[in-house]
Amino acid sequence: MPTSSASTTDSAKSASGGVQSLERAFDLLERMADAGGEVGLSELSASSGLPLPTIHRLMRTLVACGYVRQQPNRRYALGPRLIRLGESAARLLGTWARPYLARLVEETGETANMALLDGDEIVYVAQVPSKHSMRMFTEVGRRVLPHSTGVGKALLAGFPDDEVRALLARTGMPAATDKTIITPDGFLAALADVRQAGYAVDDNEQEIGVRCLAVPVPDSPTPAAISISGPAGRVTESATEKIVPVLRQVAVELSQALTSSGPAV
Repeated sequence: MPTSSASTTDSAKSASGGVQSLERAFDLLERMADAGGEVGLSELSASSGLPLPTIHRLMRTLVACGYVRQQPNRRYALGPRLIRLGESAARLLGTWARPYLARLVEETGETANMALLDGDEIVYVAQVPSKHSMRMFTEVGRRVLPHSTGVGKALLAGFPDDEVRALLARTGMPAATDKTIITPDGFLAALADVRQAGYAVDDNEQEIGVRCLAVPVPDSPTPAAISISGPAGRVTESATEKIVPVLRQVAVELSQALTSSGPAV
């Protein structure tokens, strides 16, 4: 019996039991994203360790499918077809997060949010409101700059200072309130506090009268953070001591849910 063409190198099974060519293609897409979205074949070969002919064959397939496009300078860029996948995944991410946010509301009494770092902006992808009647600026789909939010601080605390400075230079640091941090040095000092404390605080910096406590979701496939927001009169220093451990525990459990590949098929 002749062997099937599926037994060729690129479609051979990987050590994990999957299809090797698929694993390699997705690895290349993630390396492109890490590099800013545009790379050359030699850069991909150097970072992945794959031979140029293999990378060229995989990239040619990704280009044909619309997930990658070749630029006039012969470099490769992430393609527009990925936008649809990303938007759908973000909606599902919010759906998966809701039970965890609901638990936060139940245990803290305050509105719970989940946000992602999308480019240079923070985008809110899920929210479960508090039972208290108080309208706040956060809502699903809203985009804000990270320097004035607790989730922004929680996320950027995981980045090197030079990358944070570069982001702030691109976005600027407009003041949302008179409490907003508006200098790079001041913001970097705040991030140092976040790294030491393990959580971030927005103290009337996005909206007067509102305090927010936030923590990153560890090992999230994309940079994500969860937070609770409430009136400054309720989210006090003493309340913070009770809320932060709950935030951290829920973040860990949400991380485990997001990174689980589900049952084997």
